[in-house]
Amino acid sequence: MLVTFYLNNTQVSYDVRPDEYLSHTLRSHGIKSVKVGCNESTCGSCTLLVDDKPVMSCSVLTASIEGKHVTTVEGIQEEAAKIAYHFAEEGADQCGFCNAGYALVVYALKREIKNPTEEQIIDYIVGNLCRCSGLQSQLNAIKAYLKEE
Repeated sequence: MLVTFYLNNTQVSYDVRPDEYLSHTLRSHGIKSVKVGCNESTCGSCTLLVDDKPVMSCSVLTASIEGKHVTTVEGIQEEAAKIAYHFAEEGADQCGFCNAGYALVVYALKREIKNPTEEQIIDYIVGNLCRCSGLQSQLNAIKAYLKEE
């Protein structure tokens, strides 16, 4: 089946199976920033934005995004660089596997909630896990990024 949507503001059409997940579709078309960690929507490595909301692409059928806007980390490169800088400064990134998913969820958080509390930040990022570093360094990095104008 042919599915047409906007990928980083560019209209694309892909022939997909009805049971194909968005993570698979994007990776098979060269979008390698979309990682697949658990295939069960528990790690957040496959996080991307659909109509500006974070979703776990390993549990979203590609057929369901007809006409929608999908944003990967390639679509927010300037903001992703800022987020990456803060993660590096705080020692919050080690292997980098979760970075793209984190960048997208933190970017969405900044756009959705102005001046979030630490509790709101934790609630927002709860679906993104890092197996290498602790949550505190990530929280520090996120707070530093959110303070930027």
